[in-house]
Amino acid sequence: MPRQNKLASFETAVLPHLGAAYNLARWLTRNDADAEDVVQEAYLRAFRFFGGFHGVDGRAWLLGIVRNTSYTWMQRHRSTQLNTPLDDEHYDAEGDELNPEELLLQKADAQMLRQAVEELPVEFREVLVLRELDEMSYKQIAVVADLPLGTVMSRLARARKRLQQILASHMQREVVT
Repeated sequence: MPRQNKLASFETAVLPHLGAAYNLARWLTRNDADAEDVVQEAYLRAFRFFGGFHGVDGRAWLLGIVRNTSYTWMQRHRSTQLNTPLDDEHYDAEGDELNPEELLLQKADAQMLRQAVEELPVEFREVLVLRELDEMSYKQIAVVADLPLGTVMSRLARARKRLQQILASHMQREVVT
């Protein structure tokens, strides 16, 4: 494929998913600057291997690369986070209708939720983010994470249960203090 055609095809298939790529990298790395580095590296890898893309689902293909790049990056820079045993920003509110007190409570709830999601092991966090924030199907998540469909479903169920436990624990601490 001539370079100009490759670039145009790449831009059409992959560039529209930059936000989803950053979102996944941000949740996996837990850091804005690290996520930017991961996404940049992932896009370079995606362009390099774009010849292997067969036009099925650009978003899933790209997010698979972002996922793998995130894990590689974390192994190099934070290997202890990947050894956590498995037991795994986007908040939109209609602020015009809420008074300042309600807005403050909503912001505190969003912060508590963000903290709870970040406490999940990375394997749980990734499937939860892909499903709930990026609204991907189980099948798409299986492609991105290179996992069997059943594993995706069980990790998602375990992630939700763990998230519920973490939030309950946070709420209990709030009541006590």
